[in-house]
Amino acid sequence: MKVLVVDTALGLCTAGVFEVEGDETRALGLRSETMAKGHSERLAGFARDAMAQAGLAFGAIDRIGVTVGPGSFTGLRVGLAFAQGLGAALGRPVVGLSSLDALAASAPSGPAAALIDARRGQVYARFWRDGVPRGPAEALSLEAAAERIAAMEAGAVLIGSGAGLFAGAFPVLTQRPLAGAAPEALALLTAAADPASAPPRPLYLRAPDATPPSRLPGQARPARPS
Repeated sequence: MKVLVVDTALGLCTAGVFEVEGDETRALGLRSETMAKGHSERLAGFARDAMAQAGLAFGAIDRIGVTVGPGSFTGLRVGLAFAQGLGAALGRPVVGLSSLDALAASAPSGPAAALIDARRGQVYARFWRDGVPRGPAEALSLEAAAERIAAMEAGAVLIGSGAGLFAGAFPVLTQRPLAGAAPEALALLTAAADPASAPPRPLYLRAPDATPPSRLPGQARPARPS
């Protein structure tokens, strides 16, 4: 299966073309750069360059995978819009990939915690053992996450942008503060996903920071009860 993977949810802008057979992947074309913003200006060019490197037309792609979060609100929507538009134009299925699951798939086998720095004293987290999740993805306080990490087995890996937040507390654990998931992991998840149960929709674990106004401009404030 030939897949195109797109990742703009975290600190990378990635577009890659892979051949996937079972548990094996072969990179055919790849563009990936560390990027905090500006994904919308670069993503289409990255995808074009990756396809050119692979020597393929877009019509050769069997499936598209795109990260859906948790992550940057703007970044993940850029990736989703691009992947869905391309999928519609090509008539190819588009599957949504959890950023946390993709990070965990980027870690060596064994116990792992995928951690994304969510700011405001929180991390987005999911805990794994031998490739099996130990619970759902969650938004946790740093204190709650530290308690969960402390209970992990020896040799556990902390992976993702939130790993460095616990460096001093757990020096015996391996820390890999990746800016984003490994493209090869994204390719494997894309090929394995069921399009019916992995829709390309944003995954939010926390309410947005901004909230809609409670009244329209010029509208009088509601009277307070006497």
